[in-house]
Amino acid sequence: MLELVKAGGWPMIPLLLLTVAALAIILERFWTLRRKTVLPPGLGDEVRAWAARGNLDPTHIDSLRRTSPLGSLLAAALDVRNRPRDQIRERIEDVGRHLVHRMEKFLNTLGTIAAAGPLLGLFGTVVGMIQMFITISDGSIGDVNELAGGIGKALICTATGMVVAIPALMFHRYFRGRIAGYIVEMEHEAIQLLDTLDAPRASAPTASGARGITPPVAGT
Repeated sequence: MLELVKAGGWPMIPLLLLTVAALAIILERFWTLRRKTVLPPGLGDEVRAWAARGNLDPTHIDSLRRTSPLGSLLAAALDVRNRPRDQIRERIEDVGRHLVHRMEKFLNTLGTIAAAGPLLGLFGTVVGMIQMFITISDGSIGDVNELAGGIGKALICTATGMVVAIPALMFHRYFRGRIAGYIVEMEHEAIQLLDTLDAPRASAPTASGARGITPPVAGT
């Protein structure tokens, strides 16, 4: 491997740096976007049970917000639970956009690496070809070692650029799809919470009407 790097010349340095950066981003995103971290099992059911019992004090909601992205979304809905349903949905959508931005952290960088890898490989190819033609113009066309060095640099850089770009592109698409799937499930949990919050409101007019009937006072 070290011999290949030496043969590729100095254009291999940025390619190796991109490789390290891409690997670090992929590992970090795998750790951060674990399902149990984003969508803790049973959290939606637990929060709906809180809402049904009316156990929604501010300290409880703040604790929920710190648990996970799903917890943040549900806590945002609970913060404005006394508002009309349309306003609660707007708050959920606004917080959801911020959560998507947070979960997509470093993915733009990974996409840039996927795009830049082949270009840097092509640049190394051009440098190698230039070196080869300079060797020929100096009258060293009979020096097979010099020609082989230029061609080898060109081929090694091209191959390295593709080796960096292909996995980066694949994982970039994978993580984007994974996040999209998480968002769909989070929206589903939020809608279920809205339905739970609407249930007491639907029964409230009947209950208040019953309380509003005051029996006549005897002797009046």
